[in-house]
Amino acid sequence: MTTNTYTSGRHSGQRQMLNKVPEVTLYFWVIKVLCTTVGETAADLLNDNLGLGLTNTSYLMSALLLVTLVFQFRARVYVPGLYWLSVVLISVVGTLISDNLTDNLGVPLETTTVVFGVALAVTFIAWYASERTLSIHSIRSTRREAFYWLAILFTFALGTAAGDLTAEKLNLGYWLSAVVFAALIAAVALAHRTLDLNAVWSFWIAYVLTRPLGASLGDYLSQPVADGGLGLGTVGTSALFLVVILGLVVFLTRTRRDVTKETAVSPQEG
Repeated sequence: MTTNTYTSGRHSGQRQMLNKVPEVTLYFWVIKVLCTTVGETAADLLNDNLGLGLTNTSYLMSALLLVTLVFQFRARVYVPGLYWLSVVLISVVGTLISDNLTDNLGVPLETTTVVFGVALAVTFIAWYASERTLSIHSIRSTRREAFYWLAILFTFALGTAAGDLTAEKLNLGYWLSAVVFAALIAAVALAHRTLDLNAVWSFWIAYVLTRPLGASLGDYLSQPVADGGLGLGTVGTSALFLVVILGLVVFLTRTRRDVTKETAVSPQEG
């Protein structure tokens, strides 16, 4: 599933750059799901296994995310390692935001799901009103990149809340929940290909749905067998997925298979 390229909409006074995000390929979706799984298991690892607690874990991961985003914003081209590190960290932080509201403040999952959905919708409205496009193939200014990462944060928070709401209300279990969300993503892809569902909206809907998909897979792998999981634990699951992510990012860095034509630079220019 890919998005169409829309008008670049460059504005005077904005710092211009080459496209800062990867091409939407199979590699993109595989790493994205892996990142969402790590977001679930790493948050649990730091919070429970290492005893940092939800609040301290939130402070630590938010600080790491802010530092990483500073480097991400300063870069003028798509850098696979930097980009996907940002996604991993924002996945963890998005999970923690939802967990803090639910566990520390007692906000019902129904409320957080609606709130994050509204926040994401407002972000999209403001983004489109400012830039006249939501295409991820035109992230060539600081303002567009700010909208992009804000939307990404809300997709992770929304996906976390919606996934927890589904799991708690329907009690489907980890594996069946993963199958349900995978089927929904497949339906979106099919609608895009056969019913001409808008490419940009297809992308963002699928992006939200990959969060609960990854969380369900993470829980299935990490939770004890008695609770319906495979018993790998949060340490084993986090380590396994981080190694796979690292391997794919190294591969993409060397092959540049996820670099759009607009992003590619010659050795003389690089």
